[in-house]
Amino acid sequence: MLTLMTRFTIEIEREVDGRWIAEIPELSGVLAYGESREQAVARVEALGLRVLAERIESGETSAEPLDFAFVAA
Repeated sequence: MLTLMTRFTIEIEREVDGRWIAEIPELSGVLAYGESREQAVARVEALGLRVLAERIESGETSAEPLDFAFVAA
C-alpha cells in the first residue's frame, strides 16, 4: 500500500551484452531494458506508473492523492 510519500528505488545494471536493465524492486515484475541508462530508467518509470494506475483502477491501492518519487540508485 502507498503511504502519503512513497519512494520507489530504481536499481540499474549494465548487462554483459551492453544493454541496461532497470528494476523497481518494490513493484514486483517491474523491469525494463534500454540501449542506454537513461532509456532503461525512462521505460521502467513509465511501466511503474502503469502498474500504479492499474492498482488504483482495480481498488488494490487507494485513489487518495498520491505523492511518490522514483529514485535511481
